[in-house]
Amino acid sequence: MSAIEITDLTRRYGDFVAVDRFNLRVQTGECVGILGPNGAGKTTVVEILEGYRHRDAGEVSVLGIDPATPTRSWRQRIGIVLQDANDLDDVTVREAVTQFSRYYENPRPIGEAIALVGLSEKADERAGNLSGGQRRRLDVALGVVGRPELLFLDEPTTGFDPEARHIFWGLIERLKSEGVTIVLTTHYLEEADALADRVIVIARGQKVADTTPAELGSRSQDTVVVRWHDDEQVQERRTSTPTEVVKELTARFDGEIPGLEIVRTTLEEAYLELLEEGDS
Repeated sequence: MSAIEITDLTRRYGDFVAVDRFNLRVQTGECVGILGPNGAGKTTVVEILEGYRHRDAGEVSVLGIDPATPTRSWRQRIGIVLQDANDLDDVTVREAVTQFSRYYENPRPIGEAIALVGLSEKADERAGNLSGGQRRRLDVALGVVGRPELLFLDEPTTGFDPEARHIFWGLIERLKSEGVTIVLTTHYLEEADALADRVIVIARGQKVADTTPAELGSRSQDTVVVRWHDDEQVQERRTSTPTEVVKELTARFDGEIPGLEIVRTTLEEAYLELLEEGDS
């Protein structure tokens, strides 16, 4: 059963096409990570799904409803963590979570929602006095207090230190175990690798990859770099058959190959190559 279905989604700003005939299906209970550089269209896609931004063309269904015409009952079923929110500075963490819980028919207990994001010791601190990472944790608490069926997370761990990020990852694993469908945009490849069942890579408003983290990682293993020294100059060749290259070099140098290195590309390099292909 699909929680989200997108067909030929297009969004323009004047002559600029921010999202170009984008297609996506997200199954119920799936965690999908959306990757791409700044300006690629990630946030635009997510905001259309959330009902915050209109589309120029295409069909969109979120939990069976067109987000362009949302209903109160539909909003009860989704949770949202926006990329940037700074409108709660004068209230405490507890007050903010309490207020948001009142929007839902069956919210989590206030203390539980605060503890889930590691803010129990800051429950009576005003939001404006929190650090950037702590403020981001509050945003996540507001997103999950309503027990959403579908949770949108737009770069949720920006500003987190490594410890806080791993606490957050534990929270996402718990939500996944509860059957929550999650759409996550992130700049952190290791985050998508750790959390997502599937990753979508966007470049210039178009989908350039739809795969699992493992398959994206295996892409990085298809090509290696063979590097050596020739007349004191570093030479290199990208190849999927390194043994053949080494045989060729062995014959050329009649023995040891100066400075020989065989380097496999990283997951990050595979991702950057995808973006380059999307730009071409």
